[in-house]
Amino acid sequence: MKRTRRKFSSTFKAKVAIEALKERETLAVLAERFELHPNQISQWKQEFLENSQQIFEGKHTSKETEDIDTENLYSKIGKLEMENEFLKKNLKKLGHL
Repeated sequence: MKRTRRKFSSTFKAKVAIEALKERETLAVLAERFELHPNQISQWKQEFLENSQQIFEGKHTSKETEDIDTENLYSKIGKLEMENEFLKKNLKKLGHL
């Protein structure tokens, strides 16, 4: 039976890497517990260490910035600009501007 490739979430990878960094258990024990190969744990641990400085540099994206719908905002800006121009023209016709 052929094994299918498993995909792991970044949360799971971070959890495993942190457990490896704690060094309370050997890689072999962690590999058995998480059903992974020890080399995979070592790789995730190394990636975690290499990229951890980004947390303090402010280069990570927050959920708030990810959720912003820029297309919707641009359409809203366009609509407001059109309304503004309409109001300016009508105020000029009435002699208030």
